[in-house]
Amino acid sequence: MGTWETFDIDSNVQELRLLKEVLLMLKEKGGKVIDSSPMYGLSEQNVGSLTTELTMNDQFFLATKVWTQGKEKGIEQMNHSLSVMKRSQLDLMQIHNLVDWKTHIKTLRDWKEQGKIRYIGITHYQESAYAELENILNSEPIDFLQVNYNLANRKAAARLLPLAHEKKVAVIISQPFAYGKLFQQSKGKTLPAWAADVDCRSWAQFFLKFIVAHPAVTCVIPGTGNPDHMLDNLAAGFGRLPDERQQALMIKEIA
Repeated sequence: MGTWETFDIDSNVQELRLLKEVLLMLKEKGGKVIDSSPMYGLSEQNVGSLTTELTMNDQFFLATKVWTQGKEKGIEQMNHSLSVMKRSQLDLMQIHNLVDWKTHIKTLRDWKEQGKIRYIGITHYQESAYAELENILNSEPIDFLQVNYNLANRKAAARLLPLAHEKKVAVIISQPFAYGKLFQQSKGKTLPAWAADVDCRSWAQFFLKFIVAHPAVTCVIPGTGNPDHMLDNLAAGFGRLPDERQQALMIKEIA
């Protein structure tokens, strides 16, 4: 589950109650990863506070990012993330959009050795950064790659995802719905009958199963503050996945 915008809530009791329901549902259905960033306003704080209130903070794989310039600023920001996410160790620290990555990666290696983080990651969401992401994967000991990939934008599958698979780098997929573009394209359309062959019962599951079926993908992080949407998204983690022929049909359905 991603937290951009959806978890950036300031003291709205009703919305915070819904976020608790989302977290409870994520845990109940076997979801583990929660991804955040200092860039996402109050999201880190709400993840930490709400999971602690629900006494399940240590039951999630908490991932966040460093998103600033300079070694000391990076250390200050990451320490703040540890504090607000209520952790002495974070599961994954990523360099957000490669901001000052050559500086931060040295700190992340030190933190990993000290046990303050378990894994090191890099992220980006623009195709213009794919070449640099490839160069880093080829030259640095990276544990996780976070990148955009969906039915509307499949360019990461050309070189980046196969490289991550070859390097045994775990892959987190962002923007699974292309910022809602896929729902706009499918609006008013009936789910194809053959979607039942891969246990899809909604367009959200259709879009997510396409991503999860890629052999390089470790997990996908759709964001939501709606418990019904959370339940729908989670269903994509169960049942059959599309094979190559069915993935080609999925692409054709949206093209």
